[in-house]
Amino acid sequence: MKILGKVAFLLLLGGIWCQNNRNAKAGGKSTKKSGGNQGGDVGQSLPVVDLTHGNTGSTGSTGSTGGTGGTRGTGVTAEAAQQGAAGTRAAGQQTDDMRLHFLKNTQVTCNDGTAAGFYLKEFRGSRRWQLFLEGGWCCHSKETCDSRYQNIPRLMSSSRWPQTKRGTGILSSQAEENPHWHNANIVFIPYCSSDVWSGTGPYTFMGSLIIREVIKDLIPKGIKQAKVVMLSGTSAGGTGVLLNIERVASQLEQLGAEAQVRGLVDSGWFLESKQQRSPNCPETISCSPEDAIKIGLRLWNGVVPDRCRQLYKRGEEWQCFFGHKLYSTLTSPLFVVQWLFDEEQLRVENIYMGGQSLSEEQWQYIQNLGRELKNSLTDVTAVFAPSCLSHTVITKSNWMSFQVKGTSLPRALHCWDRSLEATRNNRTPAKGCPFHLVDTCQWPQCNPTCPALVDQATQQELTLLQMLVAMGLDLQKLGLDPQGDADSLASMVSNGG
Repeated sequence: MKILGKVAFLLLLGGIWCQNNRNAKAGGKSTKKSGGNQGGDVGQSLPVVDLTHGNTGSTGSTGSTGGTGGTRGTGVTAEAAQQGAAGTRAAGQQTDDMRLHFLKNTQVTCNDGTAAGFYLKEFRGSRRWQLFLEGGWCCHSKETCDSRYQNIPRLMSSSRWPQTKRGTGILSSQAEENPHWHNANIVFIPYCSSDVWSGTGPYTFMGSLIIREVIKDLIPKGIKQAKVVMLSGTSAGGTGVLLNIERVASQLEQLGAEAQVRGLVDSGWFLESKQQRSPNCPETISCSPEDAIKIGLRLWNGVVPDRCRQLYKRGEEWQCFFGHKLYSTLTSPLFVVQWLFDEEQLRVENIYMGGQSLSEEQWQYIQNLGRELKNSLTDVTAVFAPSCLSHTVITKSNWMSFQVKGTSLPRALHCWDRSLEATRNNRTPAKGCPFHLVDTCQWPQCNPTCPALVDQATQQELTLLQMLVAMGLDLQKLGLDPQGDADSLASMVSNGG
């Protein structure tokens, strides 16, 4: 089965923006129609995206129906995959592992028709639940979806998902790594819908429906008795939190649950692109995030929160994918974690940090980005925003090491938790426990707790001074002496804020 649009780019894993990679080239292959199964290993077939119907059919896989014309392949069935999971569990697993469960509703699937599902680590007796949405960009056309399947099939198919996963960071069940949420029921929802968790079908872009079905399947596990449900996510999953938190709260309320639903958005708070691009978004060049979402929304049958949708005329719903436009319309409590110099935001503008020289215009953009992100977060009640060059943090094992104004992220989340509980119980929130934390220093990496920069060519760590030299900036104009000691550098670096 040949795939139309042989693409020579790699989709970056942690990102949100649904665009072709900047080096994408259209190939010359044409699609050959197939009426049935052509054999081969499960998970090695390529999806055919029918743009007329918004359908992705899996062809050439063992057990798939194949074909075109709106027939969706079944791939690995939920029953068969669940039997495999049961066999693994029978062999015994460590209790810290999250175990794979496939959705009971077999009509809600991944892009290629294989069973969607979730990983669950239960903490018996706990009434706290965390539902985590994985990130991983998206696809918005037949060509981009074909390339995505070739390069990262796990983001479109469950056929090769492992039977267990070990959580890290805020998903860890170890108290020393996750002091305030280790004793929660943890649910990891893999991203296999390629729609920024917004799709409602009717075919295989079903991100929002997957979340709905996961909650249904958690009812026998006790989620109706939850006291707190936190919907969290990184990158595209973070934007998925923004898009779905009100829907999750409404679903749980309809089920009779009295849980407070909260949202934790990690690196999913983006600003619109500043680059001028072709409004027609041809497949041979990168789309802007805005144009990609506009196109994708039609393909995915995507949905946005009602209150935000009412602010914009038909065709402008894409604006609700941007947190600074959506936030004020949400009623559920939300905590935003956002690097002020997010690497994915910079890549949208073709800026790659880590030893690369920068033009004056690019440096100006970097400076403006930090200021604009700070301004966009002014009215956010709960926020943790270090002046660092990085992307995503809450699932990293070293997530406790980063600080803003002397407060770590786990501590800030705990303070937020205490404040919400106090408000809920008509008590005065405790003083001296901050959770609105935005760095005040103006430079990338000026927070000394930032993750180290790495030169992509040499894989060597860079100091702030070395980074500035690599940028080609005039250190004298910055008030720094390249030959001086650490005191000159300290003058522009604050203690995390």
